[in-house]
Amino acid sequence: MKTAIYPGSFDPVTYGHIDIIKRGALLFDKLIVAVLLNPIKKPLFSIEERIELLKVTTKNIPNVQIDYFDGLLVDYAKKVKADVIIRGLRMISDFEYEFQMALINKKLDPSIETVFLMTNEQYSYFSSSAVKEIAQFRGGFSKFVPEIVAQKLKEKLNP
Repeated sequence: MKTAIYPGSFDPVTYGHIDIIKRGALLFDKLIVAVLLNPIKKPLFSIEERIELLKVTTKNIPNVQIDYFDGLLVDYAKKVKADVIIRGLRMISDFEYEFQMALINKKLDPSIETVFLMTNEQYSYFSSSAVKEIAQFRGGFSKFVPEIVAQKLKEKLNP
């Protein structure tokens, strides 16, 4: 059984993330969407909120599991017996960073492969950060995220 991890902060989950999750779930027997606890970043949503939003937005994808981790991704991959790390690429600018991370992970654990999935072009120009910024200024962000995420963003940013 091939298991893959799709790691990220998912703050918040967007249609771009969901696109990668759906496509990754078709490629692997099991896909673990792993929310990173990054002490450097100040997320808008708590880890519990991000996990819940991911569970709700992926509930119809049977081979997807939602989890979280801190520390090194390769250590987490060993823990959950994952063979592959999935990374989404939106723009060419993402590639340099993701390529560097893939090489580091390969050096740390040669048994774990990284697979890059190009984001569908309709999702390639926005990020979670852009969605949060648009939402903060009460712009039209709902086309970038599922309805439940849009509701939660409104509650957080425009009480």
